[in-house]
Amino acid sequence: MKKFVAGTFAVTSIFALAACGSDNSEEGIGTSEDGEPVELRVGASNVPHAEILEQAQPLLEEEGVDLQIETYQDYILPNQDLESGEIDANYFQHIPYLESQIAEHGYDFANAGGIHIEPIGVYSQEHASLEDLPDGAEILMSNSVADHGRILTMLEAQGLITLDPEVEKTAAEISDIQDNPKNLQFEADYEAALLVQLYENGEGDAVLINSNYAIDAGINPLEDSIALEDSDSPYVNVIAVNSGEEENEAVQKLVEVLTSEEIQDFILEEWGGAVVPVDAE
Repeated sequence: MKKFVAGTFAVTSIFALAACGSDNSEEGIGTSEDGEPVELRVGASNVPHAEILEQAQPLLEEEGVDLQIETYQDYILPNQDLESGEIDANYFQHIPYLESQIAEHGYDFANAGGIHIEPIGVYSQEHASLEDLPDGAEILMSNSVADHGRILTMLEAQGLITLDPEVEKTAAEISDIQDNPKNLQFEADYEAALLVQLYENGEGDAVLINSNYAIDAGINPLEDSIALEDSDSPYVNVIAVNSGEEENEAVQKLVEVLTSEEIQDFILEEWGGAVVPVDAE
């Protein structure tokens, strides 16, 4: 049985990450030949990804997979650690972000399967609806370009802006806004993890927050947002692995369990629509 060793994402363990990598990281995910469980290390955001994985652990144990969960609080280290072999897979990112990271960093990653969608929400301390936003309202959003098209498409669907029809929606940027009747002012230079704090501090007229950060901070997207992305969003959160490992039996079992009826029911019951399993839209 092959084992991978990785440090958790915590300030006190960052130096340990460099020292604890497996010497066999290039050999791929191990397989058991002696009846022992196969260890599978998966990096995940705290909420909802790690919580979903925790529910899957006993089910995977029955399938001979020893699931080890490494939690992260950012969107950079999980892909770096996957490439280096510190972890065997990660579960935190949607498809457009994965594709943008592959293009930007040259990662040789594969999508092993889609699991759920986290509708992005609009939050405001001052305004009860999008219609209430004043002329020149300040809109705060992530500096992740992979989310810009998603956010702008959502705002267009709500009638606030119109995008250049020649631009692919998922690739839209602020400069692609064709009509902006309320003269909305977009500020897109914030780390995604800081948006909750900006919202709680009452900064800006509206803040766009990914549901995983909102839920982790005790914010209910269904109750607290003034607008929520439709659940038919193409921004599906996936299991990412190094290319070739999507055919690994342990990875396939992971995806099968995460898309099982039991886990789908857990997702719907736990988050009541703020997180939507891909097969239960």
